[in-house]
Amino acid sequence: MVRKVILDVDPGIDDAVAITMALFDPRLEVLALTAVSGNVAASQVNRNLQAVVEQLDPPRWPRLGAAAEPERRPDADARHIYGADGLGNANFPVAELHHLHASEKVLTDELRGDPGNVTVLALGPLTNVAATFRRDPALAGQVGHLVMMGGTISGPGNVTPAAEFNIYCDPLSARAVFRAPVTSTLVPLDVSSQVIFGYDLLDELPPENTRAGRFLRRILPHAFRTHRQVLGTEGIHLHDCVALVAVTNPELFQLERMAADVETAGELTLGATVFDRRPNRVWRPNLYVAVDVDVEGVKDSILRGIKQAGEATRD
Repeated sequence: MVRKVILDVDPGIDDAVAITMALFDPRLEVLALTAVSGNVAASQVNRNLQAVVEQLDPPRWPRLGAAAEPERRPDADARHIYGADGLGNANFPVAELHHLHASEKVLTDELRGDPGNVTVLALGPLTNVAATFRRDPALAGQVGHLVMMGGTISGPGNVTPAAEFNIYCDPLSARAVFRAPVTSTLVPLDVSSQVIFGYDLLDELPPENTRAGRFLRRILPHAFRTHRQVLGTEGIHLHDCVALVAVTNPELFQLERMAADVETAGELTLGATVFDRRPNRVWRPNLYVAVDVDVEGVKDSILRGIKQAGEATRD
């Protein structure tokens, strides 16, 4: 059975790879791609989302939702990893589109259109998801499943010692979504970081005579360079692709029902995800959390997804 999905994204190289996989996965019907400010500012995120779809040119274009600048711009972005434009400084040209709907409107329309049957995969800050639930609180109960990439269970953060990037960028929205009555799964940094790709990934990308191959070969080398220069690693993480696999192949993840919240006021811990794991726990469990992963199984799923995209985009 084909699963209807919306990807809420802030591309970002790893978002772009996840979009590439999702658009050509026969198990998925991508209803919409909604942009959210995060890795780069809203205006650039909107441009990047359009560029990804134009470069890949899938047979059926999903609806596109435009990001708005947040009221409080976080003091973090990912340009030091993904380039000034967020896509490895590829500076893809894009057509000028008019009358783009806001991301929260697109989310609202699609969830109302098929209540209970749409999976939302949130790969950036949770700004849009929280705004959608504020717009219509009943929509939280109409999401088939919400899968989020973000937070940490016990490992360090990647933007502060305590906080993961997506949650840190909009902790108030993250708290609102965590507390919403929605069936949700969190894929935290502890788990997604276990999946590492070495330089041999570049040899396994689709060839240049495919749209997916040309696109991925433009953006991924930059990620390898910056991971080595900035992070000191000889491989890259594709956190958002791991979260996508949690949608398509949930059997590869070990999940636990947990009680979670987000720190919204701490001087040193802003954006930290906090879990009540006391023996006499007071908080009620509110989401499923991935606590372990079949690393080789996930890597194989990602490689197969990239290969499928290549086969579907031959010139």
